[in-house]
Amino acid sequence: MSHEASTRAVGVGRVLIAVYAILAIAATARSLFQLATKFDVAPVAYALSGVAGLVYILATVALLKRGETWYRIAWGTLIFELTGVIVVGVLSVIDPVLFPADTVWSFFGRGYVFIPLVLPILGMLWLARTRRLESKGAQ
Repeated sequence: MSHEASTRAVGVGRVLIAVYAILAIAATARSLFQLATKFDVAPVAYALSGVAGLVYILATVALLKRGETWYRIAWGTLIFELTGVIVVGVLSVIDPVLFPADTVWSFFGRGYVFIPLVLPILGMLWLARTRRLESKGAQ
């Protein structure tokens, strides 16, 4: 089985991708609403949530698509997400004034039941696992 012919959207991967899709929709919609109605309250926080939403959309697509390029994009989005949730999480704990309104990543994703913290880790584990399985199948 070649990497081009494989898919990660099976079994647990389907659940992971579905959660990514739901989070992408939730974060993006919430951010768009906040940017449109309350931009002056916390522009950085709302814009950051918008960036997170776009990254979640890209991650969802990358996890669904086949091929080496999409595999690398998936890794890049997951690393970006995990870095974002850790950096923003730490900053929001150390100095809550930096984010007068919550972002998707504030307090490590507390407003989203910590899913933003856990999801990229699960995604990385899934990508590593499917890569190993694909390598075994190609032999």
